[in-house]
Amino acid sequence: MLVERITHQDVPAICSLYKKVWEAEPVGVPTELLKAWQPTPLEFTSWMEGVTYFSARRDGRLLGVIGSELRHGSCRLLNLAVEPEARRQGIGSALVGATVEWARHAGAGSVWVDALARFAAAAPLFKRLGFAPAGLLHKHEWNEDVQLFERIL
Repeated sequence: MLVERITHQDVPAICSLYKKVWEAEPVGVPTELLKAWQPTPLEFTSWMEGVTYFSARRDGRLLGVIGSELRHGSCRLLNLAVEPEARRQGIGSALVGATVEWARHAGAGSVWVDALARFAAAAPLFKRLGFAPAGLLHKHEWNEDVQLFERIL
């Protein structure tokens, strides 16, 4: 598997991946949230401003993507998505690992991420990768609870 920074040529494939990932998510996720997480290429290009994105590919096929944003000496992970058929194969771990290393080399003192509390797989993934629970925001995003995780570098 190859994990590398994305280029503007990757944008259409990344938007297709987000659409596929969020169309497959469980019933009950607010429609507004699902729509917000399925950007058009123009919307994704605006997401890229100030954010470094990494992709994971195997045999040239896009399997996952993650963003990272440095601010005030800390790095926030954003918009992690893995192809539904490729989950539980280490792709999310590889993307997070590459982003943590990038943040370390950029001088970040910590990395943090938030995830909707309803996504049960997020907490074990981040804990396994060295993140600790750092808080819970109630009814924070579209009336959904959001868990915070942090890893000190």
